Amino acid sequence: MNFSDIFKKDFLAAYANGSVSVLEVTAVLMVTAVIACYIFLVYRLITRKTFYSKAFNISLAAIAVITAAIILAVQASIVISLGMVGALSIVRFRTAVKEPLDLVFLFWSIAVGICCGAHVAEIAIVLSVLLTILVIVLDRLPIGRAPMILVMNLSDGKHEPELMKKVGEFCRYYKVKSRNRMAGKCNMVVEVRTAKEYEMVQAIEEMTGVESVSLVSHDGEVTF
Repeated sequence: MNFSDIFKKDFLAAYANGSVSVLEVTAVLMVTAVIACYIFLVYRLITRKTFYSKAFNISLAAIAVITAAIILAVQASIVISLGMVGALSIVRFRTAVKEPLDLVFLFWSIAVGICCGAHVAEIAIVLSVLLTILVIVLDRLPIGRAPMILVMNLSDGKHEPELMKKVGEFCRYYKVKSRNRMAGKCNMVVEVRTAKEYEMVQAIEEMTGVESVSLVSHDGEVTF
C-alpha cells in the first residue's frame, strides 16, 4: 500500500464517518433563515418594478436555506455528495431572469446558503451588509436620468416644424423616435429631457393643429 492509497483511504473514511448533529443543523439553518429574511426585506425595498413579484422574493429566501441544507448534506457523506451531483445535473431551469438586479439577488441568496452551510456565516453576514450598502448607494447616485417620452397627435403634418421649434424652447435635449403619417395627420413620439414639463405640455396643447399631447416617463435606458 503506497502513500496514495493511504491518502485515499483516510479521505474516504473522513467522509464516511462524518456526522452532523441535529443541534448543529438547526443552528445553521436558523442563521441562514435570518439572513434570508434580511434578503427578502432588502429586495422588497430595492425593487422598483411595476409588478412586484412576491413569489420570486419568497423563492430567494427559500433558495438560501435549501442551499445551506445541501452543503451540510455534502459535508456529512461523500455518497450523498455524489448523489447530489447526479441529481442536480439533470435539473433544468428554464425560467428566464429578465431583470439584472434579480440575478444579483439570486446569486446573493445562493452565496449566503453556501457560506452558512460551510460554517462561515461571518462571511455571509459581512457580504450581506456590504452588498446592501453597495446596491443602495449605486441605486441612489444621480449618474443619469431616464428621458421622458412626448407623444403628440397632429391634425396636419405641416405643423411639425413649428411644433419641434416649440419643443426645443423647453428641452435641452430632444430626439424624434417615431413619426407616423396617415391621411395628412401625424403621430409623433419624441424623447425629451426637460425641467419644465407642465409648461411645455401646456404650450404645445395651445398650438394650432395639435389634437392631443401626452408626456410619460419610463425606466428604460438612460441617454446621457
